[in-house]
Amino acid sequence: MTPRTPAAEALLTIESPLGRIALHGDSEAVTRLELAVGGRLSTDGTADSPSPLLERAAAELDEYFAGARTSFTVPVRTSGTPFQEAIWQQLRAIPFGSVRGYGELGRATGRATAGRAVGGAVGANPVPLLIPCHRVLASDARITGYSAGDGIPTKVWLLDHEGIAHR
Repeated sequence: MTPRTPAAEALLTIESPLGRIALHGDSEAVTRLELAVGGRLSTDGTADSPSPLLERAAAELDEYFAGARTSFTVPVRTSGTPFQEAIWQQLRAIPFGSVRGYGELGRATGRATAGRAVGGAVGANPVPLLIPCHRVLASDARITGYSAGDGIPTKVWLLDHEGIAHR
């Protein structure tokens, strides 16, 4: 078997209602989506090197923010533990405007009592928005945290954008 040659790393920075977003990937998939924290990205000072795939991801994100898209078709590639990958697969199945609880995700992956581990896996999602970790709330619809962008205010914006009730 011939080893796979890694595709060249691509970077595209875009503006959004949430602030700047850095899309990382290659010609095959988006591998990371970073929302600015306090207006800053880890890639500040690095020149963009976009790929057609990242440009497509940017267009899909623009449509999402404009209210014209409810799901993403751009491919993503993640690399996590088997448990993280199982949680991220469950996140992918949460439709626009819907939520799941941490307990539901744990039960769906055979770890019904692993709430803290589920929260850790949700928070480690490398491609928020494209894999919708913002659609996870506590069982009483309470926001318990958000690790992307500016944290809870970012999650509130996303939930409100999708018409998801929360407290």
